[in-house]
Amino acid sequence: LVAESDINLIVGPVFPHEVVGFSGGNKYFFPGCSVHDVIDISHWVGALITASRIIGTLGITPVRQLIDAASELIDAAKFAFTMDVLSGGQELNAIAFGDPQAAWAAMAKISAQTHITYVEKPYKRIVALVPEMYDDMWTGAKGFYKSEPVCADGGDVIIYAPHITEVAAMHPGIRDIGYHNIEYFTKQWDRFKDHPWGELAHSTHVTGLGTYDPETGEEKQRVNRYFATSISKEECEVYNVLHMDPASLDIEALRNDPDTLVIDHAGEVLFRLASERDGATEQSA
Repeated sequence: LVAESDINLIVGPVFPHEVVGFSGGNKYFFPGCSVHDVIDISHWVGALITASRIIGTLGITPVRQLIDAASELIDAAKFAFTMDVLSGGQELNAIAFGDPQAAWAAMAKISAQTHITYVEKPYKRIVALVPEMYDDMWTGAKGFYKSEPVCADGGDVIIYAPHITEVAAMHPGIRDIGYHNIEYFTKQWDRFKDHPWGELAHSTHVTGLGTYDPETGEEKQRVNRYFATSISKEECEVYNVLHMDPASLDIEALRNDPDTLVIDHAGEVLFRLASERDGATEQSA
C-alpha cells in the first residue's frame, strides 16, 4: 500500500528509542511497514552500538541513517505530522508538519527536553513501576533500558510489574537464548548467528552493558536486573534473570530511601546522568 500510494502521511509521536535514538518519522516505513529482515538488521545494528549509548541520541544515528536511506526508495510523496505527547499519550504538547526527516528532527529536539530526566548521581537501586499497558516483558522492558543509564555499577534495576505473567508470547525464541549482554553473543557468533537478530537485540536491551569471556564462559553484567512480576522464579532462571517477589517490596518506604529511585509510569521517560547533559548527545552522519 505504501509503495502504491500517491501520498503517504505519517502521524505519530517521537520518543527516546533504544535502537534508533529517537522514534518516529521514517521509522514508520522502515521497519514499520517492512519485512522482518529489516527489523532484524536495524535492531541488531542498534544493539551493537548498545542501547545505553544510542537511546536519546539526537541527530542522525547509524540506524536512523539506514532508515532514511531505505525510505528514499519509496517513490510516493511523503509527509509527516510528528508529535510530542505527555501523560501516557493523553496530552499533546507540540506538533510539527513537513517532510518526514524535517518534522522528525524538529520534534526530537522537543522530546529531548520533555522525555529525558537528568539526575545528579547514579542510584544503587532503581524500582521501575511498569504500567499495565505493557502486558509482557517484550514491551515492559522499556522500564529497564530507560532507567539503567542512571544505575550505579553493581546496582539493581527492579522491573516491578505484578500484572505481567509472561516474557514474550509472540517471541518464544527469547526463551531459547535468555537475557545476555552483547559480548555474550558477538563472542559466540557461530552459535547465535542464525537466531533472529531482533530477539538477540532485545536480549541485550534487557541486560545492559557487560562482558563475556569465551575462555572461561564467565559473563558479568554492569547491573543486576530483577523481574518483580508474576513470572515464576524457575522461569526467570531459564531466562537468566533474577527473580524478586513483588509482594516483598515496600514501594512507599523505598521512595524515602536516598539510594533508591522509584520511577512511576516507567518506560515513558528516559533517565540520564546530569553529567551527560552537555554531551546530549547530537550525532551527525
